[in-house]
Amino acid sequence: YGITYTPYTASGTCKTSSLIHADIAQLKSYGLIRLYGTDCNQTAEVLSALASPRPKNPASTQPETKIIAALPDLKNQQQNLNLIITATTTNPTGWTRIHSIAVGNELLNSAQATAPEIVSAVQTARTTLRAAGYDGPVVAVDTVPSHLQHPEICQVSDYCAVNCHAFFDDKVTPQEAGRYVRTQVDALREVHDAKKVVVTESGWPHAGMGNGVAVPSAENQRVAVRALREEFRFGGEGEEGDVGLVLFSSFDDLWKVDNAYTFGAEKFWGILGH
Repeated sequence: YGITYTPYTASGTCKTSSLIHADIAQLKSYGLIRLYGTDCNQTAEVLSALASPRPKNPASTQPETKIIAALPDLKNQQQNLNLIITATTTNPTGWTRIHSIAVGNELLNSAQATAPEIVSAVQTARTTLRAAGYDGPVVAVDTVPSHLQHPEICQVSDYCAVNCHAFFDDKVTPQEAGRYVRTQVDALREVHDAKKVVVTESGWPHAGMGNGVAVPSAENQRVAVRALREEFRFGGEGEEGDVGLVLFSSFDDLWKVDNAYTFGAEKFWGILGH
């Protein structure tokens, strides 16, 4: 499984290098860490933190943790590409720790970009990254409805990258979270049957207001995360050993602000540290 990570303090400022390294030390049991941007020197800091040795476990066959690096928006794409390329090529591990590179996060769902703009951005990013020596996946992350309405986003991506949260369906209990997300993935695979699908966000809040039968609590979060892990326990869709599920999120994001659609839970999706 993977897990998401953001390098911000409760006030929204950048965490120090030592704090980022301390955070990442707690995430090395995950096969994948998903980032969302290039600020706070996060690509370089996380790669550096991952280079620190893990606790020795002779019985473990777990591969080294990789990251999904991120281009957070289309406006500054070239600048962000340069930051990722520099962070990676100046690290001793090079591109070997990069699982994939994501262009945006729900840009279509949030009306920050059109489908043609996203397709063009993925193509441009891929061309630039190939020239820099990266030959791994380049993808656009969006919601299942966005991918279904605009299949060209998944088509231009090297795998279908989808955020899917059962909590936002008021008829889904924590126990049903895994099956709900699997059903959404299956609907996407009906359209893109030859494509691998990676769920790039899925989780459950531990605090906030209820949404029908979807109720935040620490116990419900444990139940939902367990259901998600069980449903996706065999890993990737179609590629042996790959990551099919990225849990959301590693720690609470106390810097976030709620809106009318987040049920007072926006800060409280962290799985660790509470």
